[in-house]
Amino acid sequence: MLKDEEIKLENVSHQREKIGENSSGGGVQHFWLKKGDKQIPRVDRADGIYIWDTDGKRYLDASSGPVVCNLGHGNSYVLDAMKSQAERVTFCYPSIFESKANTELSNLLCELAGPGLDRAFFVSGGSEAIELCIKFARHYGLATGHPQKTNIISRIPSYHGSTLGALAITGEQYVDPMFSKMLKVMPKVPAPSSYRVPEGFTIDTYAEHCAQALEDEILRLGPDTVLGFVIEPISGVAGGASFAPDGYYSRIRDICSKYDVLLIFDEVMTGAGRTGKFLAAHHWPEAMPDIVVMAKGFSAGYFPLGAMMVSNEVLDPVVESGGFHMGHTAKTSPLGCAVGLAVMQELVAKDLINNAASLGDYLRARLRLVMCEIPILGDVRGKGLLNAIELVVDRNSMQKLPDSTNILDRVISTAKDLGLLLYARKNAGIGDGDWLMITPPLIITAEQIDELTDLLLCALKTVHDELVLEGFL
Repeated sequence: MLKDEEIKLENVSHQREKIGENSSGGGVQHFWLKKGDKQIPRVDRADGIYIWDTDGKRYLDASSGPVVCNLGHGNSYVLDAMKSQAERVTFCYPSIFESKANTELSNLLCELAGPGLDRAFFVSGGSEAIELCIKFARHYGLATGHPQKTNIISRIPSYHGSTLGALAITGEQYVDPMFSKMLKVMPKVPAPSSYRVPEGFTIDTYAEHCAQALEDEILRLGPDTVLGFVIEPISGVAGGASFAPDGYYSRIRDICSKYDVLLIFDEVMTGAGRTGKFLAAHHWPEAMPDIVVMAKGFSAGYFPLGAMMVSNEVLDPVVESGGFHMGHTAKTSPLGCAVGLAVMQELVAKDLINNAASLGDYLRARLRLVMCEIPILGDVRGKGLLNAIELVVDRNSMQKLPDSTNILDRVISTAKDLGLLLYARKNAGIGDGDWLMITPPLIITAEQIDELTDLLLCALKTVHDELVLEGFL
């Protein structure tokens, strides 16, 4: 006969089993699926650039998570660092204790970022880091005697996060109607494009137009009301790895300096080596920003972590006015900082930034070979291992495929059946476009790029042939 204590423990165990069973396929777990959507597979394990589901099927992750798992999966150095820190202390409140991991990560990050980015502040993700950045900019405005500075200008298209402050500066059409009554939607200017531009422009002249639009907007609002200008130096999902001609970056730097506006780079997706430089900003050293925000590959999916980096020039007035106080519970978490430190150390030790640069060139060369065989592939673009391919009806006109083709879902689904994981998002601001992000982990090899592009070619050919049979082409 079981004792009362044993009966209680048995009941607890039974309840845990029931909870596990009930959550395995219920609507709560998969709340993001629409009615009728195919159920997604359940992940079992992952190693390097590959993931296996519980049926034993292997997938090559060409999207890094999406765009998170820069080191791939199962990195023993990072896992050992995580374990070691967790055994010592997982959490302490930063106003009471400093941690060695926080200090060492700050020092390494500033060393990698180079002159002009001198201090780092850690939070638990990209949206939180963007919120922090907006509030810090406001604090800077007050500290420098400009209390009327409340506007943050951003661009269309752009994506800066899912919290309300981040949505306020996000340049996507679907955002405003849904949440506009809950936030102050910030002013926007057009973003340049390296592919499709409005009629009457070239890529270069449109970039000039976009830079001038920034100055015009600052003057329209009044320079004394503008805190900062936020951009993704190379666009993420909102623009499909698009970037501007070099002159654009120095031009916006000059404009921001002229009107005492903070230049802010959202490097949530581009930072930590993804583009073949530690920061995408390093592609344009003459246009270094005042503030940089990082996340995603910064901790490579091993722990939720984001960072804001600022220059001493921007930080000093805030410190002198009493300091920057921001009450995020998980800020500078010892465990998170230990993981971030290990990720950054691996990035350096394995020379993954240079790997992203050289294999990014190889990947785009392979994608252009795919383009030669697939007429609906209209563009290949990107830097390092942040790339996108755009799908069109006609390569010369750059005309998009009809919405009724459901092209992105079809390619993603076909590729997934073949064991290739892709990520896509429609142009959410201006113009038309259907693109797929090609963003494998920075540890990928040339042989694995061959495997990736072979699978992609097969998926695109299958969908292309279906479109021909259906009369769309």
